[in-house]
Formats: sequence, C-alpha cells, structure tokens
Amino acid sequence: MKTRLIIFDLDGTLLDTIDDLATSTNHALARYGYPTHPLNAYRLFVGNGITKLMERALPENARQPENIDRLRAEFIEYYRAHKTDLSRPYPGIPDLLHALRAEGIRLAVASNKYHQGTVELVRHFFDNSLFSVVLGQRENIPVKPDPAIVHDILSATGIPASHTLYVGDSGVDMQTAHNSRITSIGVTWGFRTRQELKENGADHIVGTPAEIARIAGMGQTSPNP
Repeated sequence: MKTRLIIFDLDGTLLDTIDDLATSTNHALARYGYPTHPLNAYRLFVGNGITKLMERALPENARQPENIDRLRAEFIEYYRAHKTDLSRPYPGIPDLLHALRAEGIRLAVASNKYHQGTVELVRHFFDNSLFSVVLGQRENIPVKPDPAIVHDILSATGIPASHTLYVGDSGVDMQTAHNSRITSIGVTWGFRTRQELKENGADHIVGTPAEIARIAGMGQTSPNP
C-alpha cells in the first residue's frame, strides 16, 4: 500500500530532549529534598508520560500519589521555561520531514509528553506547516501504548492504518503501532536499544532518517531481521 501518512513519536525520535527532561526532573526532585539521578539514567525513565517519569524518579518509598502530583507540578513549571535549553532535532530529521512532505506524505506527531509541551516543542523546532496533527498526552485519554492517540490522528486525517507508518524509538512505540495495526519503524538513535525494539516487534529497524524515506517510498517491504 502507498504510504500516505507517517506518525512520529517526539522525544527520542524527532527531538533529542533527554537532557532537558533529566535536568527538569532533577530540579523537581531537589526542590523537595529527594536524591537526583545521572542524566543518562533518564533514558530508562521516560517514555510513558510525565506522571510515570515522576514515579520512576522518586525513591520507591516515596511514590505516593500526592508526592507524584506535586513533583509533576514542579517539573512542568520548570520545564515550560527550560524545555528548549538543550533539546535539538536529531541530525537529518528536518531534511527528512521536508522531503516526505514534498512527496505528498502527510505527517503527524503522537507523544506521551503533556499536550501543551508537545505542541510548543514542535512549533519551536519545526515549520508548523509540516504536520497535519500534533497530539500529546491529554486529560482522560490513555497514554501509549493504548492506540487511542493514533486512532484520533487517523480520524483527523481520514487516512487508514493500511496507508500509515508509525516511527518511534521505544518498545512502547512498537506496541502502540501493533495495537493500532500499523507498520512500525524503530529508530536506533533515540533513548532505547535495538534489542528493545526487536523484542517489541518492530517491523523495521533503521539507523538513519534516510532509511525511513526509503521504506515510505517502497511501501510494503520485508521487515528487518
């Protein structure tokens, strides 16, 4: 089937945001007297939304809902002001997005980051006209790997799953694609490992943005081993 839509995860796929996420979480932890973590540790903390990030960052004996909520509020306040300090698009991503749009392929973002932050980051780093739909985590909508966010994008664009690709860097993303019955592309430049992508059923695994363009242009191809 001809590719008409590509849905991208944001953090770890389009943008390298790990340092700003880690710095903001460490700020919130320190604000309430909890121990902080090395920046690299956050690669395993992120991926399931801000609430889950706060839970994972807290000590096990401090993960009560009220602690998670106040840490989340502190994180968001700090992150709003600092989310573009260290974050950047991955090399080759802007060129890829423009090339895909030039071929008439529509683009969307589906993120577990809170919705306002998702929209603001996309607006800051990319041409707004590139994306048909940009969705982050919204109230009363389950986070990925639940397929609700993908279903909302397919509904908004009117493009069926059979003409869509889903691109992400984590097992959560591969599960989201599977739950949405969409062909998945796992990228190895993000926060998680190739092994995690394989274990979660990635249909394709790529190491460069250019490979995404080739898969989109080829339609149905044999999955990577």
